[in-house]
Amino acid sequence: MTMNSCCYMCDLPGTTVEHVPPRSIFPESKDVGGQDYRKNLITVLSCPAHNNQKSHDDEFLMVSLAGIIGNNSIGYQHKFTKVDRAIRRSANTLLNKAVTKKQKVTKIRLDNNRFIDVISGTPDVTRLLQCFDRIVRGLHQHHFSQQLKGEVQVLLGYLFYSDPSSKNFTQFVADKVVLELDGKPRFGENQEVFYYQITDPDQYNLFLFRLCFYGGLNIYAAVLPEGVKRPFDLGSELINLGVKTIITLGEKSYEIN
Repeated sequence: MTMNSCCYMCDLPGTTVEHVPPRSIFPESKDVGGQDYRKNLITVLSCPAHNNQKSHDDEFLMVSLAGIIGNNSIGYQHKFTKVDRAIRRSANTLLNKAVTKKQKVTKIRLDNNRFIDVISGTPDVTRLLQCFDRIVRGLHQHHFSQQLKGEVQVLLGYLFYSDPSSKNFTQFVADKVVLELDGKPRFGENQEVFYYQITDPDQYNLFLFRLCFYGGLNIYAAVLPEGVKRPFDLGSELINLGVKTIITLGEKSYEIN
């Protein structure tokens, strides 16, 4: 059995097909005026265990992403149609799992006859990180025709961080990725819903995925391939120790801690 015939997550035979990212992220044509956003979706081989294991996470991810402020109109249409139907069927269970600590609900008027409820709260970050870890591994399998057995570190770039340190660090990563991805191609057939980009490997053979959903939600995932030693970075060590650190990028400075 060749590596390409294995599951993208393990060494078992890949006997089922997995969409990466999940098919549920892409709106159905009936909900977006007949536009087909489900054409030529990315798929990889998966073993039944890993395919079935993530079935509940697919709906969770769909509810967690659609309708977030910063999405394009397709994301909002998806929220008001398929996502709301799924939430109603679950008697709000899906929404309660996506936002674990609701802080407030604000009603915003769109026009004379339409309103939306904006919910602020704490998302289930641990589960989101697991979802995006699997997506990155699937995209790696698709892009390089090779299973990723190394480490993935995910940063949710679309979240609002209340503390200045986290906010500044996330902004630093976003700005750095913009520079590194300048001129790099965007991959994916339905880019108004999803596309990804990959940076060139650095001197340590580390590289980074940028995932973009609904035109405005960015997720950054650093990949450390198996067998590559993690480089020592004084700045990262100081940040992890809670020491006040100033990072510079071009003419901009970012204060951490």
